[in-house]
Amino acid sequence: MKTLIIYTSQTGFTKRYAEWLAEKMGGDLLDLKDAQKKNMDFFENYDAICYGGWAMAGSLVKAKWFLEKATNWKNKRLAVFCVGASPNDNPDVDVFLQNVITEEQRKYIKVFYCQGGINYEKMKTPSRIVMKMFVSALKNKKDATEKEKAMAEKMASSYDISDIKYIEPIVMYIGEKDNEKAV
Repeated sequence: MKTLIIYTSQTGFTKRYAEWLAEKMGGDLLDLKDAQKKNMDFFENYDAICYGGWAMAGSLVKAKWFLEKATNWKNKRLAVFCVGASPNDNPDVDVFLQNVITEEQRKYIKVFYCQGGINYEKMKTPSRIVMKMFVSALKNKKDATEKEKAMAEKMASSYDISDIKYIEPIVMYIGEKDNEKAV
């Protein structure tokens, strides 16, 4: 199955996952900026297309382009993966994933989450300021829960909790079409 991984990354976590996916799937890798320059015929060469972006303020960054194009790719295996600072087992991740795509899009796109981390050194200034304000607000919250206190402490500095094992569900999903053909 010919696979294309399109991604956008600000601090490197999403790019790392996209590279891992492309390597594991034997797929092609394309930065979103380059993908946006391609004509629609280019994408016809692929059986599966996967978009990766990062979570910010409850949304998947720059996913609009992919989601709009995906309506023309319903005959392909489509996946979206989101990389965020929360661990995969955080219950908030499930809530976030429910809001990434519409009910209609769920019929032809599968959504995945991969824990990444925070890298303040590579973060653009506006994002860094917003994150620091969020952490400060959490730390100063009078009735903060233990979970919120722990989150504020963790998010106060850069950290990396990414792991290649989190691509396995994506690889399995994209590979399902191959398995169906083999039967």
